[in-house]
Amino acid sequence: MATLSKFELARIIGARSLQLSYGAPPLLEVQPGESSIDVAKHELDTGVIPLVVMR
Repeated sequence: MATLSKFELARIIGARSLQLSYGAPPLLEVQPGESSIDVAKHELDTGVIPLVVMR
């Protein structure tokens, strides 16, 4: 797997965070008070994020 650039990381986290804030179901257990950005980062770190980078 190729390493993502900081711009790709920001785009993926931002897109997933927006989906979560509009009501998409989180793919991991969410702790009370956790922001959509934190959830998106955690999903990306664990590899369950449903987004793909096409270069």
